[in-house]
Amino acid sequence: MPLDDLDRTHLARAVVLAREALLDGDEPFGSVLVDATGAVRFEDRNRTKDGDQTRHPEFEIARWAANNLTPDERATATVYTSGEHCPMCSAAHAWVGLGRIAYAASSAQITGWRASWGGSPSPVAPLPIQDIAPGIVVDGPEPSLEDDVKELQRRSFERG
Repeated sequence: MPLDDLDRTHLARAVVLAREALLDGDEPFGSVLVDATGAVRFEDRNRTKDGDQTRHPEFEIARWAANNLTPDERATATVYTSGEHCPMCSAAHAWVGLGRIAYAASSAQITGWRASWGGSPSPVAPLPIQDIAPGIVVDGPEPSLEDDVKELQRRSFERG
């Protein structure tokens, strides 16, 4: 399904959360869970700066949804995220039965940017969501947010 104005609004919020993460010393990633009625049910940002690299917002959304939404509510929800889910988050998303994912920037884009700046590869392969969770509808990237996400990633990379 192509991204529409409502999708772009939620993706822009995910980018704001990513900026908040960066300003707080974390890697710049943010995510928003929206139910079938369009209501925001949960949002979070990366919280990995203290050493727990599993504190990704997409993983927190999966945990929250498993504890607070019915299976039907989870299946009809959409997760909006500044960067495409990593394999851990893709698996968590699929295991709890969440619905569609929309992202502002792909793992391939982010990996490519970091490589062009001289960065080391991630310890986890940057696989596309659908390689991990083939049954999930995935939309993205969103070109109107690419420059914003790239700038956040650049600032994070330069900070070290």
